[in-house]
Amino acid sequence: QVQPVESGGGLVQAGGSLRLSCVASGSIFSINAMGWYRQAPGKERELVAVITRGTSINVADSVKGRFTISRDNAKNAVYLQMNSLKPEDTAVYYCTANGIRHSRGYSVDSWGQGTQVTVSS
Repeated sequence: QVQPVESGGGLVQAGGSLRLSCVASGSIFSINAMGWYRQAPGKERELVAVITRGTSINVADSVKGRFTISRDNAKNAVYLQMNSLKPEDTAVYYCTANGIRHSRGYSVDSWGQGTQVTVSS
């Protein structure tokens, strides 16, 4: 069983920074893409940023220039550096791993439990 586990959420004032981390545990051979989604109260889950194994990156327009995604393939980890945070960034942030080859076969995707990010004005 592959399970991404997020850390690094919390409460920060507007203009501040947070760094989210996610490590996928399990007997993993490779992960095609890793990324971050978020869901604010009363809203649908939306893509924040995704990075492929070959480091191709897609970032939502709403966070471009403020958020940076990176990954460490050796650690099966993905990170999200969030700067210049705004109250509208408040949400539960979910880590996802996609196209996972592991000791028990192949998984299309796996999601973390989420970490709360709250930005106060």
